[in-house]
Amino acid sequence: MVLLLFVDFDPDLAALRPLGGFFVLRTAGAALRPLPTLAQAYGEPPSDASLSDPQGSPLGFRVRKVAHALRAPEPRIAASVAQQGLAARLWSVTLGCAVLYGRVPDLDPRLLRWDPDGSAPDDLWLTELHPMPADPAIIADVVLHAHLEPLTAALHTRYRVAAGLLWGNAGSALAGAARQLDQWARAAGRTDAAARTRALTAELFGHSLLAGTGTLTGTAFRRRSCCLYYRVPGGGVCGDCCFTRAPRSSPHATSG
Repeated sequence: MVLLLFVDFDPDLAALRPLGGFFVLRTAGAALRPLPTLAQAYGEPPSDASLSDPQGSPLGFRVRKVAHALRAPEPRIAASVAQQGLAARLWSVTLGCAVLYGRVPDLDPRLLRWDPDGSAPDDLWLTELHPMPADPAIIADVVLHAHLEPLTAALHTRYRVAAGLLWGNAGSALAGAARQLDQWARAAGRTDAAARTRALTAELFGHSLLAGTGTLTGTAFRRRSCCLYYRVPGGGVCGDCCFTRAPRSSPHATSG
């Protein structure tokens, strides 16, 4: 049994800052310029949205930005990488709050603003801070159901990325967030936080959307799909990839 301590949220979630950029969440003040919400990103683009208009299609703009940065040979590769980056941010913020505060913020996509033109890690801005209990079912609602389900549906529909691949990305992102939090907790002598991290992560991987994505051992993870990063020029396989070496690319190759 892991003892969970409850700590009030401070306005800018300062306890997350020592964990690194993936865990930081902006909450105070106002954005320097209007930013779309993630609800807008997951929704259908306006019928008059131009491919070059980031306000008309924020998700499409992000995928094109990633594709350009990576010199990705096809859009679905960039869509996969963009999705995993956003998933890592959402898991990191939520798991970090659950472990360090004993509560999680309500990350309703209508309250969470996102800069599709930002650098990595993705820049997120929460306009209202409402604490919620940090039990696995609520964390699943906050991240899996509110964000990753509509994001997966949007990318599968728009870019034909295999749903199994995208859920593998989600599992990989969760394991990565847990690993970083666990390492920080152990280095800081916070054995309680390390134990809480591992317990929560194991319970989350029991969810039906993540259970088949790979094998979790502590915070080590081996996924059953590939994110396609090996198809980026100069790219290789990731540390948790199902492949031990990059397969030969072909115009019709699929993974997931």
